[in-house]
Amino acid sequence: WKTSLASGKKEWTDKMVKDCKIAVEVAKRCNAKCMTVVPGNYERSLGFDMQTANVITALRKGCEILEPNGLTMVLEPLSDNPDLFLRHSQQTYMICKAVGSSSCKILFDMYHMQRNEGDIINNIDRCWDEIGYFQIGDNPGRNEPGTGEMNYRNLFKHIHAKGYKWILGMEHGK
Repeated sequence: WKTSLASGKKEWTDKMVKDCKIAVEVAKRCNAKCMTVVPGNYERSLGFDMQTANVITALRKGCEILEPNGLTMVLEPLSDNPDLFLRHSQQTYMICKAVGSSSCKILFDMYHMQRNEGDIINNIDRCWDEIGYFQIGDNPGRNEPGTGEMNYRNLFKHIHAKGYKWILGMEHGK
């Protein structure tokens, strides 16, 4: 988590490009279509808008490598640490729109989004055209669906009714 695309430092952008090239080769070996990207921590010496611009610039460079290979990076906003730059679905949506590539989408982790912002169904609708992947874990504790406060029956019904037909990643206990 010490990496920070938000910093705009060349070393992190260069690492992003290198990692994307490696990801292409790994994806070929295991037939992967997407990979998770976390931009890292806030850069406290820069304003939020400058950090956002730095993240967009780095992600565009990654997409230049991934897109011709049919691969998608899914950006995951997280709730684990308040120092992380990417924390909200609408922030991630704005970044994906600015990157402007089919190879940059949102990993909508329902557990993290419940912790960070709630209002899951409305936020899914707001971000729908940039969501590339859903992860599932109930809150509290990142446990199996149905063990906590989230109504997964309604969530699954909603995303199914919207026509979602790709990955639902189970990231929880067991």
